[in-house]
Amino acid sequence: MFLIVVALVACNQSSANKSEKAGSTSAQPKGETFGAGVKLGDTTSIDAILAAPKQYSGKTVRVEGMVTDVCPKRGCWFELAGNKPGQKLRFKVVDGEMVFPMGSKGRKAIAEGVVAVTELSLEQTKERAAYEAKEYGKPYDPATITEPAIIVRIDGTGAVFL
Repeated sequence: MFLIVVALVACNQSSANKSEKAGSTSAQPKGETFGAGVKLGDTTSIDAILAAPKQYSGKTVRVEGMVTDVCPKRGCWFELAGNKPGQKLRFKVVDGEMVFPMGSKGRKAIAEGVVAVTELSLEQTKERAAYEAKEYGKPYDPATITEPAIIVRIDGTGAVFL
């Protein structure tokens, strides 16, 4: 199955749940705080979440990474880079709940929220790709999409930009 690590088409959901441990860092870092900030002390690597998304589904995690993109319309999501080239994980909040500045690209972020995993059908995958192509000016060729996608994101409760 093709793994896509970005949010669903609409900018519209958030939730909270249980804790997941992987590495260790201080709980509430100093920086520009959004929402509830960061309360968990242990960091889960983005790589681990992307390697086994179903294992983390529904669990509250703390992740860290470089901000690679921010929602250009409402500032309702940002993407964090993983350790491997091309890896990224989207951190999504309810529109207006938190607004992330466009100038945040390139900053380090520590974020906390619930891992959400959504499996799309092949048709839904193509529809989503067509929407993103139109919405964000990306190229789109439906012939290149041959497998359904799995979307992995974090429904955010808080973040700190350093």
